[in-house]
Amino acid sequence: MHKTRLEAFSDGVIAIIITIMVLELKVPHEDNIQALVALLPVFLSYVLSFVYVGIYWNNHHHMLSAVDKINGKALWGNLHLLFWLSLIPFTTEWMGENNFTKWPVLLYGSILFMNSVAYFILAKTLIGQAGKNSKLAKAFGKDWKGKSSVLLYVIAVGFSFANTKISLAIYTGIAIMWLVPDKRIEHEVLDQNQPKKVEG
Repeated sequence: MHKTRLEAFSDGVIAIIITIMVLELKVPHEDNIQALVALLPVFLSYVLSFVYVGIYWNNHHHMLSAVDKINGKALWGNLHLLFWLSLIPFTTEWMGENNFTKWPVLLYGSILFMNSVAYFILAKTLIGQAGKNSKLAKAFGKDWKGKSSVLLYVIAVGFSFANTKISLAIYTGIAIMWLVPDKRIEHEVLDQNQPKKVEG
């Protein structure tokens, strides 16, 4: 099966997720700065989640660029990822509306954790389909960045019982770590597409 429909469907779902999040930014009834300040937690939650969704969209694009075709397992793996991504708007609003209290921050981190697991499963599924010697497998390597992110989510969720500010700092740190697009796949694809020089 060709990957084009999967890419188009995924892009559409991610666009809807971002749209839902921005629609939750309600316009204040008052016309003063204090009304905007009251919305700051909601806005900060939106910014963090927007960055996360953008990271997943970017890396999802890079990952699919390294494969030519997909199978049924990859389709379900992709839907699994989209399911967890679709829950980000709910946890984003709950966390912002409750000013970063324990349970919303804990659930937010749990959803981020499940997104990272779902992405890892999708990557492994695609690598299994493409083969151990494929450009995708070579690009991912041991994936220390992805594995460390999963561990950091677990730590952040644990800290939410004691201090949600630490949890939020970890969530933000992970986002910053992934903010620069993952160049491993991009380099692998470009290297293999570049014509080899013929020595004369």
